[in-house]
Amino acid sequence: MIYMDAAATAPAQQAVLDTISPLLTHDFGNPASRHELGRNAERAVDWARQTVADELGVAEHEIYFTSGGTESDNLAIIGAALANPRGRTIVTSAIEHPAVLEAAQYLVTYHGFTHQLIPVDHHGLLDLERAAELINQDTAVVSVMAVNNEVGTIQPVAEVVKLAKAAGAFMHTDAVQAAGWLDLKDLSTQVDALSVSGHKIGALKGTGALYYSATSEIVPLLHGGGQQRGIRSGTENPAGAVGIARALQLVREQREAGAGDAYASYLIERITGELDKQFPDAVQLTGHPEQRVGGIVSFVFPRTAGETVLIELERRGVLCSSGSACAAGSTDPSPVLTAMGYEAELAHTAVRLSFTRSMKENEISQVASAVIAVIRSLLS
Repeated sequence: MIYMDAAATAPAQQAVLDTISPLLTHDFGNPASRHELGRNAERAVDWARQTVADELGVAEHEIYFTSGGTESDNLAIIGAALANPRGRTIVTSAIEHPAVLEAAQYLVTYHGFTHQLIPVDHHGLLDLERAAELINQDTAVVSVMAVNNEVGTIQPVAEVVKLAKAAGAFMHTDAVQAAGWLDLKDLSTQVDALSVSGHKIGALKGTGALYYSATSEIVPLLHGGGQQRGIRSGTENPAGAVGIARALQLVREQREAGAGDAYASYLIERITGELDKQFPDAVQLTGHPEQRVGGIVSFVFPRTAGETVLIELERRGVLCSSGSACAAGSTDPSPVLTAMGYEAELAHTAVRLSFTRSMKENEISQVASAVIAVIRSLLS
Protein backbone atom coordinates (compact mmCIF):
# COMPACT_ATOMS: atom_id res chain seq x y z
CA MET A 1 0.00 0.00 0.00
CA ILE A 2 1.14 3.54 -0.80
CA TYR A 3 -0.22 6.10 1.65
CA MET A 4 -1.29 9.35 -0.01
CA ASP A 5 -3.49 10.89 2.69
CA ALA A 6 -0.91 12.76 4.77
CA ALA A 7 -3.05 15.92 4.79
CA ALA A 8 -5.51 13.92 6.89
CA THR A 9 -2.81 12.49 9.10
CA ALA A 10 0.86 11.76 8.50
CA PRO A 11 2.65 8.68 9.82
CA ALA A 12 4.70 9.31 12.92
CA GLN A 13 8.38 9.80 12.13
CA GLN A 14 10.64 7.20 13.73
CA ALA A 15 12.94 9.88 15.13
CA VAL A 16 9.94 11.39 16.91
CA LEU A 17 8.96 8.03 18.42
CA ASP A 18 12.52 7.42 19.57
CA THR A 19 12.69 10.84 21.23
CA ILE A 20 9.41 10.57 23.12
CA SER A 21 9.72 6.92 24.18
CA PRO A 22 11.47 7.68 27.52
CA LEU A 23 8.68 10.11 28.41
CA LEU A 24 6.11 7.34 28.01
CA THR A 25 8.03 4.58 29.75
CA HIS A 26 10.43 6.11 32.28
CA ASP A 27 10.06 9.85 32.81
CA PHE A 28 6.28 9.65 32.83
CA GLY A 29 5.70 11.98 35.76
CA ASN A 30 3.37 14.96 35.95
CA PRO A 31 5.39 18.10 35.09
CA ALA A 32 3.82 19.83 38.09
CA SER A 33 5.07 17.20 40.56
CA ARG A 34 8.12 18.14 42.61
CA HIS A 35 9.80 14.71 42.67
CA GLU A 36 12.44 13.47 40.23
CA LEU A 37 10.07 12.09 37.60
CA GLY A 38 8.05 15.29 37.68
CA ARG A 39 11.13 17.46 37.31
CA ASN A 40 12.34 15.34 34.38
CA ALA A 41 8.98 15.76 32.70
CA GLU A 42 9.05 19.50 33.37
CA ARG A 43 12.50 19.80 31.80
CA ALA A 44 11.22 17.95 28.74
CA VAL A 45 8.33 20.41 28.35
CA ASP A 46 10.69 23.34 28.81
CA TRP A 47 12.98 21.95 26.07
CA ALA A 48 10.00 21.44 23.78
CA ARG A 49 8.69 24.96 24.31
CA GLN A 50 12.08 26.52 23.63
CA THR A 51 12.59 24.31 20.56
CA VAL A 52 9.21 25.21 19.06
CA ALA A 53 9.94 28.88 19.76
CA ASP A 54 13.28 28.57 17.99
CA GLU A 55 11.70 26.87 14.99
CA LEU A 56 9.10 29.64 14.73
CA GLY A 57 11.48 32.47 15.50
CA VAL A 58 9.49 33.75 18.48
CA ALA A 59 9.90 33.95 22.25
CA GLU A 60 9.62 30.87 24.45
CA HIS A 61 6.87 32.41 26.59
CA GLU A 62 4.72 32.90 23.46
CA ILE A 63 4.32 29.14 22.86
CA TYR A 64 1.37 27.15 24.20
CA PHE A 65 0.86 23.40 23.81
CA THR A 66 -2.66 22.27 22.93
CA SER A 67 -4.57 19.15 21.91
CA GLY A 68 -4.22 19.94 18.19
CA GLY A 69 -4.97 22.35 15.40
CA THR A 70 -8.63 22.70 16.30
CA GLU A 71 -7.92 23.83 19.86
CA SER A 72 -5.13 26.13 18.71
CA ASP A 73 -7.44 27.79 16.16
CA ASN A 74 -10.24 28.14 18.68
CA LEU A 75 -7.99 29.53 21.40
CA ALA A 76 -6.47 32.08 19.04
CA ILE A 77 -9.68 33.30 17.43
CA ILE A 78 -12.09 33.17 20.36
CA GLY A 79 -9.44 34.17 22.90
CA ALA A 80 -8.44 37.21 20.86
CA ALA A 81 -11.98 38.27 19.98
CA LEU A 82 -13.22 38.19 23.56
CA ALA A 83 -10.15 40.09 24.75
CA ASN A 84 -10.47 42.75 22.06
CA PRO A 85 -13.04 45.46 22.89
CA ARG A 86 -12.49 47.49 19.72
CA GLY A 87 -14.27 45.43 17.05
CA ARG A 88 -17.25 43.11 16.60
CA THR A 89 -16.43 41.49 13.26
CA ILE A 90 -14.46 38.33 12.47
CA VAL A 91 -13.02 38.15 8.95
CA THR A 92 -11.87 34.85 7.45
CA SER A 93 -11.44 33.40 3.99
CA ALA A 94 -14.32 31.37 2.59
CA ILE A 95 -12.17 28.21 2.46
CA GLU A 96 -10.89 28.01 6.02
CA HIS A 97 -10.81 24.75 7.98
CA PRO A 98 -14.00 24.10 10.01
CA ALA A 99 -12.00 24.76 13.18
CA VAL A 100 -11.75 28.40 12.09
CA LEU A 101 -15.20 28.78 10.55
CA GLU A 102 -17.00 27.17 13.49
CA ALA A 103 -15.01 29.24 16.00
CA ALA A 104 -16.19 32.34 14.16
CA GLN A 105 -19.75 31.04 14.12
CA TYR A 106 -19.59 30.45 17.88
CA LEU A 107 -18.70 34.10 18.35
CA VAL A 108 -21.64 35.09 16.15
CA THR A 109 -24.14 32.86 17.94
CA TYR A 110 -23.13 33.40 21.55
CA HIS A 111 -21.34 36.76 21.64
CA GLY A 112 -23.04 38.86 18.99
CA PHE A 113 -20.15 39.15 16.55
CA THR A 114 -20.50 39.37 12.77
CA HIS A 115 -18.60 37.00 10.47
CA GLN A 116 -17.43 38.16 7.03
CA LEU A 117 -16.04 35.78 4.39
CA ILE A 118 -13.34 36.80 1.93
CA PRO A 119 -14.09 35.07 -1.41
CA VAL A 120 -11.50 33.16 -3.44
CA ASP A 121 -10.98 32.69 -7.16
CA HIS A 122 -11.16 29.45 -9.16
CA HIS A 123 -7.65 28.54 -7.99
CA GLY A 124 -8.55 29.00 -4.33
CA LEU A 125 -6.56 32.23 -4.08
CA LEU A 126 -7.83 34.97 -1.79
CA ASP A 127 -9.47 38.05 -3.34
CA LEU A 128 -7.26 40.78 -1.87
CA GLU A 129 -9.43 43.62 -3.16
CA ARG A 130 -12.43 42.20 -1.36
CA ALA A 131 -10.29 41.57 1.73
CA ALA A 132 -9.35 45.25 1.78
CA GLU A 133 -13.05 46.16 1.72
CA LEU A 134 -13.99 43.76 4.53
CA ILE A 135 -11.12 44.45 6.94
CA ASN A 136 -11.82 47.76 8.66
CA GLN A 137 -11.95 49.51 12.02
CA ASP A 138 -14.72 47.19 13.26
CA THR A 139 -12.64 44.06 12.60
CA ALA A 140 -11.55 42.31 15.78
CA VAL A 141 -9.84 39.24 14.30
CA VAL A 142 -8.65 38.24 10.84
CA SER A 143 -7.87 34.56 10.22
CA VAL A 144 -6.49 33.35 6.90
CA MET A 145 -4.89 29.94 6.48
CA ALA A 146 -1.36 29.73 5.10
CA VAL A 147 -2.09 26.70 2.91
CA ASN A 148 -5.46 25.23 2.02
CA ASN A 149 -5.82 21.67 3.25
CA GLU A 150 -7.78 20.41 0.24
CA VAL A 151 -6.16 21.98 -2.81
CA GLY A 152 -2.75 23.11 -1.53
CA THR A 153 -2.99 26.77 -2.58
CA ILE A 154 -0.63 29.07 -0.69
CA GLN A 155 -2.45 32.18 0.48
CA PRO A 156 -0.97 35.72 0.42
CA VAL A 157 -0.85 35.97 4.20
CA ALA A 158 1.73 38.76 4.16
CA GLU A 159 -0.64 40.99 2.15
CA VAL A 160 -3.52 40.23 4.50
CA VAL A 161 -1.29 41.05 7.48
CA LYS A 162 -0.78 44.54 6.05
CA LEU A 163 -4.54 45.05 5.83
CA ALA A 164 -5.12 43.73 9.35
CA LYS A 165 -2.37 45.86 10.88
CA ALA A 166 -3.61 48.98 9.12
CA ALA A 167 -7.05 48.38 10.62
CA GLY A 168 -5.66 47.53 14.07
CA ALA A 169 -7.05 43.99 13.93
CA PHE A 170 -5.57 40.82 15.44
CA MET A 171 -4.08 38.52 12.75
CA HIS A 172 -4.10 34.71 13.00
CA THR A 173 -3.02 32.09 10.50
CA ASP A 174 -3.77 28.38 10.51
CA ALA A 175 -0.42 26.89 9.47
CA VAL A 176 -1.41 23.26 10.00
CA GLN A 177 -0.86 22.29 6.34
CA ALA A 178 2.02 24.71 5.86
CA ALA A 179 4.26 23.35 8.61
CA GLY A 180 5.75 20.55 6.54
CA TRP A 181 6.44 22.65 3.46
CA LEU A 182 6.94 26.34 4.26
CA ASP A 183 9.34 28.28 6.46
CA LEU A 184 7.19 29.01 9.49
CA LYS A 185 9.51 31.79 10.65
CA ASP A 186 8.39 33.79 7.63
CA LEU A 187 4.81 33.45 8.85
CA SER A 188 5.07 33.66 12.62
CA THR A 189 7.16 36.82 12.63
CA GLN A 190 4.39 38.62 10.72
CA VAL A 191 1.21 37.43 12.45
CA ASP A 192 -0.10 37.70 16.01
CA ALA A 193 -0.93 33.99 16.29
CA LEU A 194 -0.12 30.79 14.40
CA SER A 195 -1.50 27.28 14.80
CA VAL A 196 0.30 23.97 14.25
CA SER A 197 -0.90 20.37 14.55
CA GLY A 198 1.40 17.49 15.49
CA HIS A 199 -0.12 14.69 13.45
CA LYS A 200 0.27 16.54 10.15
CA ILE A 201 4.07 16.62 10.46
CA GLY A 202 4.90 13.21 11.88
CA ALA A 203 4.18 13.73 15.59
CA LEU A 204 1.23 12.33 17.57
CA LYS A 205 -2.49 12.85 17.10
CA GLY A 206 -3.99 14.97 19.83
CA THR A 207 -1.00 17.32 20.00
CA GLY A 208 -0.65 20.88 18.81
CA ALA A 209 1.05 24.18 19.42
CA LEU A 210 0.00 27.80 19.29
CA TYR A 211 2.20 30.83 18.93
CA TYR A 212 0.41 33.81 20.48
CA SER A 213 2.11 37.19 20.62
CA ALA A 214 2.88 38.38 24.13
CA THR A 215 1.81 41.88 23.09
CA SER A 216 -1.79 40.71 22.59
CA GLU A 217 -4.41 40.03 25.25
CA ILE A 218 -6.15 36.65 25.34
CA VAL A 219 -9.12 35.14 27.18
CA PRO A 220 -8.50 31.46 28.11
CA LEU A 221 -10.92 28.80 26.92
CA LEU A 222 -9.96 26.21 29.55
CA HIS A 223 -9.97 26.90 33.27
CA GLY A 224 -8.31 24.77 35.91
CA GLY A 225 -4.91 24.42 37.50
CA GLY A 226 -3.34 27.41 35.80
CA GLN A 227 -0.78 25.54 33.73
CA GLN A 228 0.94 27.37 30.84
CA ARG A 229 0.65 30.72 32.60
CA GLY A 230 -3.08 30.23 33.04
CA ILE A 231 -3.74 30.54 29.31
CA ARG A 232 -4.17 26.80 28.71
CA SER A 233 -4.94 24.95 31.94
CA GLY A 234 -4.69 21.17 32.10
CA THR A 235 -1.87 18.75 32.88
CA GLU A 236 0.80 19.20 30.25
CA ASN A 237 1.66 16.35 27.90
CA PRO A 238 5.47 16.05 27.87
CA ALA A 239 5.58 13.36 25.18
CA GLY A 240 3.18 15.31 22.99
CA ALA A 241 5.10 18.55 23.41
CA VAL A 242 8.48 16.95 22.74
CA GLY A 243 7.04 15.07 19.77
CA ILE A 244 5.79 18.17 18.00
CA ALA A 245 9.05 20.01 18.76
CA ARG A 246 11.15 17.19 17.30
CA ALA A 247 8.84 16.91 14.28
CA LEU A 248 9.24 20.63 13.54
CA GLN A 249 13.00 20.19 13.61
CA LEU A 250 12.80 17.24 11.22
CA VAL A 251 10.51 18.85 8.65
CA ARG A 252 12.69 21.96 8.66
CA GLU A 253 15.76 19.81 7.96
CA GLN A 254 13.91 17.97 5.20
CA ARG A 255 12.72 21.26 3.69
CA GLU A 256 16.24 22.68 3.70
CA ALA A 257 17.42 19.52 1.93
CA GLY A 258 14.73 19.99 -0.73
CA ALA A 259 13.23 16.55 -0.17
CA GLY A 260 10.03 15.94 -2.14
CA ASP A 261 9.78 19.42 -3.64
CA ALA A 262 9.41 18.22 -7.24
CA TYR A 263 6.86 15.48 -6.63
CA ALA A 264 3.73 17.61 -6.96
CA SER A 265 4.85 18.94 -10.32
CA TYR A 266 5.62 15.42 -11.49
CA LEU A 267 2.18 14.15 -10.47
CA ILE A 268 0.40 17.04 -12.15
CA GLU A 269 2.33 16.79 -15.41
CA ARG A 270 2.15 12.99 -15.61
CA ILE A 271 -1.57 12.63 -14.82
CA THR A 272 -2.87 15.58 -16.82
CA GLY A 273 -0.49 14.96 -19.71
CA GLU A 274 -1.28 11.29 -20.24
CA LEU A 275 -5.03 11.54 -19.69
CA ASP A 276 -5.41 14.56 -21.96
CA LYS A 277 -3.89 12.60 -24.84
CA GLN A 278 -6.63 9.99 -24.79
CA PHE A 279 -9.46 11.76 -22.98
CA PRO A 280 -9.39 15.54 -23.49
CA ASP A 281 -10.87 17.42 -20.52
CA ALA A 282 -10.95 14.23 -18.46
CA VAL A 283 -8.99 15.77 -15.60
CA GLN A 284 -8.73 19.23 -14.04
CA LEU A 285 -6.18 20.32 -11.47
CA THR A 286 -7.75 22.16 -8.55
CA GLY A 287 -5.81 24.78 -6.62
CA HIS A 288 -3.27 27.22 -7.96
CA PRO A 289 -1.00 25.74 -10.68
CA GLU A 290 2.11 27.43 -9.26
CA GLN A 291 1.38 29.04 -5.89
CA ARG A 292 0.97 25.72 -4.06
CA VAL A 293 2.84 23.48 -1.62
CA GLY A 294 4.54 20.32 -2.83
CA GLY A 295 2.59 17.91 -0.65
CA ILE A 296 -1.04 18.36 -1.79
CA VAL A 297 -2.36 17.68 -5.29
CA SER A 298 -6.10 17.67 -5.98
CA PHE A 299 -7.93 16.78 -9.19
CA VAL A 300 -11.51 16.60 -10.34
CA PHE A 301 -12.42 14.04 -12.99
CA PRO A 302 -15.48 14.97 -15.07
CA ARG A 303 -17.78 12.06 -15.98
CA THR A 304 -16.58 9.92 -13.07
CA ALA A 305 -17.69 9.35 -9.48
CA GLY A 306 -15.12 10.41 -6.93
CA GLU A 307 -16.01 7.61 -4.53
CA THR A 308 -15.52 5.05 -7.30
CA VAL A 309 -12.11 6.49 -8.11
CA LEU A 310 -11.06 6.21 -4.45
CA ILE A 311 -12.25 2.60 -4.24
CA GLU A 312 -10.47 1.63 -7.44
CA LEU A 313 -7.26 3.34 -6.32
CA GLU A 314 -7.36 1.44 -3.03
CA ARG A 315 -7.76 -1.80 -4.99
CA ARG A 316 -4.53 -0.83 -6.74
CA GLY A 317 -2.78 -0.13 -3.46
CA VAL A 318 -3.13 3.66 -3.25
CA LEU A 319 -4.81 5.17 -0.18
CA CYS A 320 -6.07 8.73 -0.62
CA SER A 321 -9.17 10.84 -0.01
CA SER A 322 -11.62 13.19 -1.67
CA GLY A 323 -10.84 16.16 0.57
CA SER A 324 -10.80 17.13 4.22
CA ALA A 325 -10.97 14.20 6.63
CA CYS A 326 -13.08 16.40 8.91
CA ALA A 327 -15.88 16.19 6.32
CA ALA A 328 -15.61 12.44 5.75
CA GLY A 329 -19.02 10.80 5.50
CA SER A 330 -20.78 13.93 4.34
CA THR A 331 -22.86 13.66 1.18
CA ASP A 332 -22.40 17.36 0.44
CA PRO A 333 -19.78 18.49 -2.07
CA SER A 334 -16.61 20.05 -0.72
CA PRO A 335 -17.36 23.57 0.55
CA VAL A 336 -13.84 24.53 -0.48
CA LEU A 337 -14.40 23.53 -4.10
CA THR A 338 -17.86 25.08 -4.24
CA ALA A 339 -16.42 28.32 -2.83
CA MET A 340 -13.89 28.13 -5.67
CA GLY A 341 -16.74 28.02 -8.18
CA TYR A 342 -16.97 24.31 -8.95
CA GLU A 343 -20.41 22.91 -9.62
CA ALA A 344 -21.57 20.36 -7.05
CA GLU A 345 -21.52 17.47 -9.54
CA LEU A 346 -17.92 18.15 -10.48
CA ALA A 347 -16.84 18.81 -6.90
CA HIS A 348 -18.09 15.33 -6.00
CA THR A 349 -15.41 13.83 -8.28
CA ALA A 350 -12.49 15.34 -6.35
CA VAL A 351 -9.50 13.20 -5.42
CA ARG A 352 -6.76 14.56 -3.14
CA LEU A 353 -3.28 13.05 -3.17
CA SER A 354 -1.23 14.25 -0.19
CA PHE A 355 2.12 13.05 1.05
CA THR A 356 5.11 13.86 3.25
CA ARG A 357 8.65 14.74 2.26
CA SER A 358 9.74 11.17 3.05
CA MET A 359 7.80 9.82 0.04
CA LYS A 360 9.99 8.00 -2.49
CA GLU A 361 10.18 8.89 -6.18
CA ASN A 362 9.23 5.38 -7.31
CA GLU A 363 6.12 5.53 -5.09
CA ILE A 364 5.04 8.79 -6.70
CA SER A 365 5.48 7.18 -10.13
CA GLN A 366 3.36 4.21 -9.08
CA VAL A 367 0.62 6.53 -7.83
CA ALA A 368 0.55 8.44 -11.11
CA SER A 369 0.29 5.19 -13.05
CA ALA A 370 -2.54 3.97 -10.82
CA VAL A 371 -4.57 7.18 -11.21
CA ILE A 372 -4.15 7.11 -14.99
CA ALA A 373 -5.17 3.45 -15.17
CA VAL A 374 -8.27 4.00 -13.02
CA ILE A 375 -9.54 6.99 -14.99
CA ARG A 376 -8.88 5.25 -18.29
CA SER A 377 -10.86 2.21 -17.15
CA LEU A 378 -13.78 4.34 -15.98
CA LEU A 379 -13.98 6.42 -19.16
CA SER A 380 -13.34 3.70 -21.72
